[in-house]
Amino acid sequence: MRNRPRTALALLTGVLLLTAPQATALAEPADRSSTTRPTTARTQVAADPAYEILVFSKTAGYRHSSIDDGVAALRDLGATHGFTVDATEDAQAFTTDNLARYEAVVFLSTTGDVLNGAQQTAFEQYIGDGGGYVGIHAAADTEYDWPFYEGLAGALFHSHPAVQSATVRVEDRAHDATAHLGDTWQRTDEWYNYRTNPRVDAHVLASLDESSYSGGSMAGDHPIAWCKDYRGGRAFYTGGGHTDESYGEQAFRRHLLGGIRWAAGTTEADCRPETGYEPLFDGSDTAGWEQAGPGGFTLADGTLTSHGGLGMLWYSAEEFTGDYSLKLDWRADGDDNSGVFVGFPASDDPWSAVNNGYEIQIDATDTPDRTTGAVYGFQSADIAARDAALNPPGEWNTYEIRVTGERLEVFLNGRRINDFTNTDPARSLAQGHIGLQNHGDGDTVSFRNIRVKDSESAPGPRSGEVRGVNGKCLDVDGGGTADGTRVQIWSCNGTGAQQWTLPGDGTLRALGKCLDVSGGGTADGTRVQLWSCNGTGAQRWAPQPDGTVRNPQSGKCLDASGSTWNDGTPVHLWTCHTGPNQTWTLP
Repeated sequence: MRNRPRTALALLTGVLLLTAPQATALAEPADRSSTTRPTTARTQVAADPAYEILVFSKTAGYRHSSIDDGVAALRDLGATHGFTVDATEDAQAFTTDNLARYEAVVFLSTTGDVLNGAQQTAFEQYIGDGGGYVGIHAAADTEYDWPFYEGLAGALFHSHPAVQSATVRVEDRAHDATAHLGDTWQRTDEWYNYRTNPRVDAHVLASLDESSYSGGSMAGDHPIAWCKDYRGGRAFYTGGGHTDESYGEQAFRRHLLGGIRWAAGTTEADCRPETGYEPLFDGSDTAGWEQAGPGGFTLADGTLTSHGGLGMLWYSAEEFTGDYSLKLDWRADGDDNSGVFVGFPASDDPWSAVNNGYEIQIDATDTPDRTTGAVYGFQSADIAARDAALNPPGEWNTYEIRVTGERLEVFLNGRRINDFTNTDPARSLAQGHIGLQNHGDGDTVSFRNIRVKDSESAPGPRSGEVRGVNGKCLDVDGGGTADGTRVQIWSCNGTGAQQWTLPGDGTLRALGKCLDVSGGGTADGTRVQLWSCNGTGAQRWAPQPDGTVRNPQSGKCLDASGSTWNDGTPVHLWTCHTGPNQTWTLP
C-alpha cells in the first residue's frame, strides 16, 4: 500500500500547531479592546516530504518533439522540490507492485492506445488506492476506448488550431497550480478543443478567452486546466505543453509543479465542481463593501490583506436570507488571527457581528473552539479532518461556508470540517450580512475570490460521503463498477467506493455510475444497486427536509435493511418512515 506524503505533512503541521506560541485570544465583547501581537514575518512554507513520480510518455500516434524537454523540466523540478522522477515509455511499468512506489503518474503527451487490458486494470487499482494522475497536453489524445481514462482525464481531444498566443483566464487562484498567476495569463501554445466540457464533473482552474485567438470551438466556455477527485484518487490536467518553449517558461513550470504537488497529496485544494456562484469580490475593487471599526484591508494583486484592528470589512450591499453557499480563498502568513462572519445585522460596529452573528475562525494555535475551522466560541472543528485538509501558513486555503436554514457547514479545501446548528433564539443564520475580520496589528491574513451562490441559483455538483445510520457511509461493495454491484453501508474510510456526486440532475453517482432501483421496481425490499447511468426514473433521487432520500418514481425511500446495521448491510427501497435507517446526510 502506498504511503501518502500528505500524512507526514499533516503530522508536521499538527506538531507546529501544538508547539507554536499561544495566540492572544480575541477580547470578550464587554472589553471591546483591540488585541495586538508582534509583527510576524511571512512563514517559510515547509518542504514537502520526499516522494517519487512516474513520467510516462509512450506514443501510439502523433509524437510531440517537446516530450524530451518536458521530461528534463520535470526532472529539474524534482531535483529542486524534493521528488524523484522515473521516466519511461515502457508500459510494462504499469503493474500493481511497481505503481505502488509512486505518489503520482504523469502522462506526458501520450497519444493513442498505450496500455493493454492488464495494465489498465493495474492503473485503475492504483487510482482507487489513492494514486495521483497528472495529464499534460496530448494526454487528452489518449485511450479513446477506455471509459475509465476519459473520466480520469476529464475530457478528450477534438481538434486544434495553429499554435498562437491566447489569453488564459485564471478561475481559481488558490490551487497550487494557479496561485502564482494573475487573473489572466498570456501565453503561446497549441490550444486544444475538447469533445466534451469537463466543467460538469471537474473543478476548472483556468479557461481560454476564445475571443483572444482564432479557432476556439467550445462556445465561449473553454476550460484548459482542471482538477478532480476521481474514484478514490486525484486527477489534474493541463492543456498546455505542446511547444518545446513551454518547458522553459517559469510560470508554466510552476503550473506543472502545483499540479504534481496536488496530485501527489502534498497540498490540498477544493477540486469539487463549481457552478452558479456570483462574485462579491473579484479582485478589482471593493464596491459594495464597507469598513467597520479601526484598521482595514489593503487591495493589491486582486487580494485583500488585513492590517490593524479590531475591525471588519463587511458586505453592505446585500443581506443574505434563506439558504446560500459562500466561498472564499484565504491565506495566513504565520500564526495570524482572522475570521469570516455570517448572519449579523447591518452595523458600523464590528462588535455587532461578534454579538449577533457567527465567526468561522482562522487562527493556528488558539483553543479548539477558537482555532481554524471553529465556529468561534461555540463549536470546534473536527480537528483530525481539519488538519488533514489544511495547507500550512504561506499557502492558500479555500473555505465553503454553507448555510441551510439554521444549519452551518464549514468545508476546508473541499472537506467538511464543521457541522453546527444554531439554537440561540437571539441569533439567526437565515438572515444577515457577511464580513471579514481584521483582528489587529501583526495579524496578516489575505482573502481573494469571494463568491456566493444563493438558494435561487442553479444547483451545482456536490461530492463527498453520504452518511447514514450509526455514522456509516453509503458504500459500493468492493469498489466494483460492474452493473448490478451491491450498494451497502460500511464504516467510513475515504475510498472512492464511498465518494458520491450529486451533479444536479437528480442522480447520485459513484465510480462513474448511478444509484439505481433494480428493474425500476416499487415493492418494499427492491434491491438498490450501481448501474450505468441511463436517465430513467429508477435513477432519480430527491433529498427531503426530514433527511430521507426518496425515489420519486416509486414514492419510496432509500433504506438500510434490517435492524442491526453492521458493515455490509445492503440498502434497498422501502416505504418511507423517517427512522434512523432512512436518514442520510448528503455532501
